[in-house]
Amino acid sequence: MKRIAFFLLLASPVPGQRFLADDPLEREPRPRSVGQLLNRKFSDYYDLFSNQFAERGKKQPKSGPPVRALAVNTLGEPLDSSWYQRRHYYRRMSIEELTRGPGQRTPPSTAGKWTVVAAKSEGVTPGFTIIDSEKRRYFVKFDPLTNPEMATAADSISARFFYALGYYVPDNYIVYFKPDQLELREAVEIADSTGKTRPMTRDDISVILKKVPLTKDGSYRATASLAVEGKPIGPPRYYGTRKDDPNDVVPHEHRRDLRGLQVFCAWLDHDDSRSINNLDTIVDIDGVPAVRHYLLDFGSTLGSASFRPNSPRSGDYYFTWKGSAKELFTLGLMPPYWAFAHYPDYPSIGRFEWKVFNPEKWVPEYPNVAFSNRLPDDEFWAAKQVMAFRDDEIKAIVGVGQYSDPKAAGWLEECLRERRNKIGKVYFAKVLPLDRFRIEAGGLKWDDLAKEHGLGGVEDVKVNWSRFDNKANAKTALPAAAGNAVPNEGEYLAADLTSAARPKQTVTVYVRRNAGAVSVVGLDRTW
Repeated sequence: MKRIAFFLLLASPVPGQRFLADDPLEREPRPRSVGQLLNRKFSDYYDLFSNQFAERGKKQPKSGPPVRALAVNTLGEPLDSSWYQRRHYYRRMSIEELTRGPGQRTPPSTAGKWTVVAAKSEGVTPGFTIIDSEKRRYFVKFDPLTNPEMATAADSISARFFYALGYYVPDNYIVYFKPDQLELREAVEIADSTGKTRPMTRDDISVILKKVPLTKDGSYRATASLAVEGKPIGPPRYYGTRKDDPNDVVPHEHRRDLRGLQVFCAWLDHDDSRSINNLDTIVDIDGVPAVRHYLLDFGSTLGSASFRPNSPRSGDYYFTWKGSAKELFTLGLMPPYWAFAHYPDYPSIGRFEWKVFNPEKWVPEYPNVAFSNRLPDDEFWAAKQVMAFRDDEIKAIVGVGQYSDPKAAGWLEECLRERRNKIGKVYFAKVLPLDRFRIEAGGLKWDDLAKEHGLGGVEDVKVNWSRFDNKANAKTALPAAAGNAVPNEGEYLAADLTSAARPKQTVTVYVRRNAGAVSVVGLDRTW
């Protein structure tokens, strides 16, 4: 019964009783079996043009109250689920865990040959699919000739960040090998420039390797991405639901873990964060087949566009009517904000900077309704996780990229630190940046995240208590109760936190008394 109520609460507001006995939930209930789902494919061009020029999903209303994020518990936190897992901010990871990422130290084995079972020689990003001597499948991707280390470093580094931020990602490794490490399986086919397939030969491997840079010792550097768990069934969309998945009941454009993803993508400059770069698979979850959602392909992050340095206009849409009209009528004399960016000459980084970066203006290559639906509480949820990365942790994760130029690595670390600080400064100012509410020694306590990160704390926080009728979802003020001490008044209480310096911003904390124990069960934010 609880599971049914949970999904109804996700789908739409329910009047009456607000909290159930086991709130706040930490993970989604056991999923229902999905059975056999068909693999679906999206056209990259269709996805681009349909999102750029057509209405996709349900946007925030132009008037009236906004649609608050769904797929969250009573504290406003996404639950551990097939979309998202609470990690670094919630359960602090060690340096070793951060640099390891999702894997269990399983790079492709060099004890035997790597068998090439598929390859792509055409286009701008040639690569292989291999099976190592341990029968594990990897997708092998390379750097462009012009920018050694750039895409491979970005892919491995960003995978670690997104994993620590809570998402399912592939297990990426930087590897070095020589041609004699590869052997070609029989009956492998390859497509030519016209799309016609033919049997692949050893010469085709040589042709692919001529398109990628050599290291000083004659090895090839690549990203080896371990095939993710489960049966692939195509990418998810950033809007609507998957109709054939009985567990997919929340419109994606209203999921907090997808709305807040915009802030993470801005931090790492993942402007290629489109549907086709994600993947759904069927895996075993709690003993039943269910869909898991992965983020993939991070070669276009941190200044890289995979096959070349990222465009100087990264962080802006390909096209907007307003931007095009402005450029036309001003004859280009009013350049956009990104045109003022300066990029140091680090070929292994590409184009990445922090001085012009503006988290409020940053957008992916084309519109994404989940990103544009975000509200200040979605942004705060994401910003608090970005700010949780200490300088030494950023340095350690950048080290995974194995840059040969220490100055390039240092520049990337500086950019990530400064972009992080900008994100905290902008989004901590939009709501009261108070979090981790708890009861200690009979009083309500919290962490002031702005103060914790040196961004100026919230001055003079006042606490006013009310008795809370859980069944009627209504408050009755307790005029004599003020301050942090929890009043001894009934089963449920509500504490309104305000600051004279931020009159429109409030946090309401709901407290439950059960068998003598007092705990925080709910949270509301206004701005």
